[in-house]
Amino acid sequence: MSAITLEQVAKSYPGADRLALQATDIAIPDGQFAVLVGPSGCGKSTLLRIVAGLEEPDAGTVRIGDRDVTDLAPRDRDIAMVFQNYALYPHMSVRQNMGYGLKVRGSEKADVRRRVEEAAALLDLADLLDRRPSQLSGGQRQRVAMGRAIVRQPSAFLMDEPLSNLDAKLRLTMRAELARLHGELATTTIYVTHDQVEAMTLGERVIVMRDGSVQQEGTPEDLYERPRNLFVAGFIGSPPMNLLALERDGATLRGPSVTIELDAAQQAALGGREQVVAGIRPEHLQPLSPDAAIIGSQIGATIAAVERLGAVDDLLLSGDLPAHRASSRDTATAVVARVSAPSGAQPGSAVRLRVDTARLHLFDPETGLALTARTSPLSQPEPARR
Repeated sequence: MSAITLEQVAKSYPGADRLALQATDIAIPDGQFAVLVGPSGCGKSTLLRIVAGLEEPDAGTVRIGDRDVTDLAPRDRDIAMVFQNYALYPHMSVRQNMGYGLKVRGSEKADVRRRVEEAAALLDLADLLDRRPSQLSGGQRQRVAMGRAIVRQPSAFLMDEPLSNLDAKLRLTMRAELARLHGELATTTIYVTHDQVEAMTLGERVIVMRDGSVQQEGTPEDLYERPRNLFVAGFIGSPPMNLLALERDGATLRGPSVTIELDAAQQAALGGREQVVAGIRPEHLQPLSPDAAIIGSQIGATIAAVERLGAVDDLLLSGDLPAHRASSRDTATAVVARVSAPSGAQPGSAVRLRVDTARLHLFDPETGLALTARTSPLSQPEPARR
């Protein structure tokens, strides 16, 4: 068993104005690929380094499998790390780099050779074993770094932004490679990234962090469809959710050029609130024809930019909302729609966008918490998928 459990783990640094990691409870089941995601300074790397034993927590307990490893040295935790920098020895061959950790631990030469060759075959490095790092591409060097971790056959892999130094095409290739490797090895993995697209495509479970605390955890589908608060709603999704500060007028939400009709359940969720933040995914906005009747839920905006996403009829429309106010750092004064190519979609032109109110998210502007019934509290851990 190699489940990883953190119980009330906290960390602070001298001179800092807040905790680097607030009291945190996380339980990652055996064999699960869990991703820690959040902006710079949110505490995700600190948490990973505490699990690895590279940082000592101020409080709390870290368990790997059935062992309390809180006070154990990194070498005694049976984990392997892959860092952002490859950290390969330039004077050693690929074979020597991959097997070095086993060599210093006193493993038999035959065992080292066998495990290195098995990992090389898994990573498509068999033809490169006698090369040195200077003769490899960035993607190949990263695969060598992963191979060095794999040959250890650890209880868990810890990965700290391992793809951030690669170009966009290589990152895409390596994401697929990581997913394939996890499917074959089924080893418990904690993966740190600031890239929410990477988190959503790789993670069986995603843990969103901000200001040293866990904001929400669950499957990628949980976070996308049921964000717990304004931060998660705006952070998860590419392009992100539109978050608009609106006034309530009975069964209608209003703002400059914004009218949204609420159903009975949505009205009940609001209670007596007169202010609300409405969350709308870009794909839940579609343009209305210029001669359509001005009724129903819609947003009027002036197109600021048109971005083609590759497919012939797949566009992003970025529109400015006239005199719209932001209620917090998580709300916006513009709107983005992902649409099929509409006639006359040019910067500077006016557009009316129909709102799919069945997919509307509602948030309390003071607490930032979700109000609508479709939104759930912190999701429970999912079982590992093999």
